[in-house]
Amino acid sequence: MADQIIIRNLEIYSNHGVYKEEKVLGQKFLVSAVLDTDTKRAGISDCIDFSVDYGKVCHRIAEIMENNTFDLIERVAETLAKTLLLEFPLVKKLEIQVKKPWAPIGIPLDSVAVKISRGWHRAYIGVGSNMGDRMEYISRAIDRIEAQEDTRVVHVSSLIETKPYGGVEQEDFLNGCIAIDTLKEPMELLDFLMDLEKQAGRKRTIHWGPRTLDLDILMYDDRIVNERELTIPHKEMHKRMFVLEPLEEIAPYLMHPLLQKTVTQLKETLEKELRNK
Repeated sequence: MADQIIIRNLEIYSNHGVYKEEKVLGQKFLVSAVLDTDTKRAGISDCIDFSVDYGKVCHRIAEIMENNTFDLIERVAETLAKTLLLEFPLVKKLEIQVKKPWAPIGIPLDSVAVKISRGWHRAYIGVGSNMGDRMEYISRAIDRIEAQEDTRVVHVSSLIETKPYGGVEQEDFLNGCIAIDTLKEPMELLDFLMDLEKQAGRKRTIHWGPRTLDLDILMYDDRIVNERELTIPHKEMHKRMFVLEPLEEIAPYLMHPLLQKTVTQLKETLEKELRNK
């Protein structure tokens, strides 16, 4: 369990609510926050620079709530969580609770609250192209990922030239992998990457066919996702040398949560299988 800084029941008077009276008259809200961070260096040095200044966090929460007007406390909680994660880099994950005492629902009520957990996630993305200016398509995609407020590019592998996979006759690919830290959840990340592919002019007409840009989510933390639109870990990654070779360059000890092998071990297994064919 990570170290935590805990703020309980910060009182803020602000104007959030569905009803006009709530926005005009305002009311008291109680905000609690649990910030996951490493406090050891601060504890040893006794220096605030190595910790999260909870005073600044409290004042930032107050500024956000007092300078905005939202209908829903769900929106209040999301705004607080995203802002704190972006502005306080030592906070890796957090829990935010926004409590609304005496909410006007027509019957007596002590309070209603929304509590959410949000944080940074490490994801690995396979990148590829075999049409047009392949390097330009890939470089532009990485730049657009980096430009996202809620996503940081952490590592970029070398690009390798590879033969097409899947039996469709086409030009050779440039392939690589990148590691990112992101606040996007898996489906949000998928939608964003598919939009980048669309902007690059990708046409999904031939399965495993040629493409201007290919962006695949390979891993997302140690999360296992099996949805109709998305499977994590990528179900073909352990069979593809053009994925494992660049991925090993940036994350050799990354553990596949289902196969329980590192990327290096997956690559060695695949190399052995290919030699024995």
